[in-house]
Amino acid sequence: MSLGMTFGVGLQGLAGNLVTVEVDIADGLPAYTLLGLPDAALSESRDRVRSALTNSNELWPNRKVTVSLSPAWLPKSGPSFDLAIAVALLIANQTLPICEDTVFLGELSLDGKVRSVRGVLPALLAAAKAGISRAVVPRANIAEAKLMVNLEIIPMETLAEVLRWLRTGERVEAEPLDLEYEIDEDFLDFADVAGQPRARLAAEIAATGGHHLLLIGPPGAGKTMIAQRLPTILPKLTIAQALEVTAVHSAPFVAPHHTTTRVAMVGGGSHLIRPGASSLAHNGVLFIDEAPECGAGILDSLRQPLESGEITIARSIGNLTFPAQFLLVLAANPCPCGKFSGRGRNCTCTSQQVRRYLGKLSGPLLDRIDLRVVVDPVSRVEMAQNELGEASVVIRDRVIAAREIAAKRFANESWKLNSQIPARALRTTYKPERAAMNFLHDELDRERLTARGLHKVIRTAWTLADLHRHAIATLADVQQAYALRDGVEL
Repeated sequence: MSLGMTFGVGLQGLAGNLVTVEVDIADGLPAYTLLGLPDAALSESRDRVRSALTNSNELWPNRKVTVSLSPAWLPKSGPSFDLAIAVALLIANQTLPICEDTVFLGELSLDGKVRSVRGVLPALLAAAKAGISRAVVPRANIAEAKLMVNLEIIPMETLAEVLRWLRTGERVEAEPLDLEYEIDEDFLDFADVAGQPRARLAAEIAATGGHHLLLIGPPGAGKTMIAQRLPTILPKLTIAQALEVTAVHSAPFVAPHHTTTRVAMVGGGSHLIRPGASSLAHNGVLFIDEAPECGAGILDSLRQPLESGEITIARSIGNLTFPAQFLLVLAANPCPCGKFSGRGRNCTCTSQQVRRYLGKLSGPLLDRIDLRVVVDPVSRVEMAQNELGEASVVIRDRVIAAREIAAKRFANESWKLNSQIPARALRTTYKPERAAMNFLHDELDRERLTARGLHKVIRTAWTLADLHRHAIATLADVQQAYALRDGVEL
C-alpha cells in the first residue's frame, strides 16, 4: 500500500480552510473513489486528472485509488483541487518525492494545462494563516497571487512544468508584473462631463469621505457618466484593500441592472453561497441606475450593509459573512416619463404618478443617503464651451489630500473615513463648532432631520472641512452638508 499527501484549500464564501489531500493506492480492482463531500465539478476530477497525467507522459495506476479530502465535514466545491490530487497521486505512486509546506491550486485541462481558478487570493490567505510557506498557482492567477508577499508564489502553466520542478527544482520564471495604479485618461475621465458643477462637487465629496449619493435628473443629463467616473477619482487601493477585493488596478465598479434579484444583489444560494453585487463592490462603487424601477425589497435589502459594511447570509448549510463596504450611487428619473425637470412642460405624468414613482425609494433607505443632487439637463451654453471640465487626475489629487488630513485626525482610531465615524464620537470628540450644532439641533426640533440624518450631516461636514482645510467643521460646512443632503441649492 502507498500513500501520498498534498494540500489544497476549500472556500466557503470568502473564508478558506486548509484541506489535506490524501491518496491511497492499493491492490484490487481498478477503481477511483473520492471522499470528503465533493460537489459535481469536483467529482469529475477523476477524468480530468487521468487525462492530464496521461497526456503529460505519466502513468495512471491501474489499481484501486482512494482520494480523501479532509476535514471530511467541510463541503468541497470546484475544480481547484485537480492539481493537488494529481501531485498526491504521483507521490503515492512513488514517482514523485514527498512535498511538504506547499499548497497546490489549479484546474487541469485534458492536455495537462493548469487553468485559472476563482478565489486564489482568499485561498492563499487561508494557506498562509495555516502556516503554509509556498504555493503553486496557475500562471493566469499570478497577478492576484503576487499580492501575498509572505508566501513564496510559484506560477505554473502546465502539469509537466509542475512535475519537472518537483523532481529537479527547475522552473520557468514568470514575466515581472507592473502592479502600479494608473488612470486611463483616454477611457473614463471627469473632463468628459459637461457642466453639472453641483453633481461634480457631490461626487468629489462622496469619493473623499465615502458618502452615499443619489442623482435625480432626466435621461441624458449625465447621471451615469458621473457614476462611471467615480472610481477614477478614488485613491489607489492599499495592499490590505487589494487583498480584500482581489483587484490591483482600481477600485471595483459594479452596476447591476435594475431587474436584478435580491440574491444577486446581496448574495445567497442554496447549495453554494455566493457573494452578491454589494460584496463584489467592496471598497469600490455600487451603482444602481433607474433605482425606482428595482423590484420590491431589492433596494431595502441594502440597508444592512449600508449600516454595518457587511452581509450575513444564513442557510441550512451554514452562515457566511461577506464584506460589503461600498460607496452607493443611485440614479433616478424625476418621474416615470423622465421629463419632469425645469418647468416640466413636456412631462405627461400626473402628480400622483410622480409621487408613486419616487415613493419606491423608501424613507429608511433615503435616510441612509448622505448626498441628494438634482442633475438638470445640460444647457446649450455648457455644451458649446470649448474648455473641458477638471480632469479626474486633478480631482483625485484633492481627494487624496483631504483623505490624508482625515487619516492624521484618525491616526489613533479604528476607522479611516469620515463616513465611518461612530455616532458616540460625533457627539464628543468630533463635534462641530457650537453654532453648527445649534443649527442642527434646531432642525432636529423642527422634525426636518432624524437622529441618523443629523449624524450623516456631521460626517459630510467633516469631509467638507477637510476639502476646505478647516481644522473643525464650521457652521458653513454643516449648512452646505445639510443642503446637499436635503437636495436644495445653497
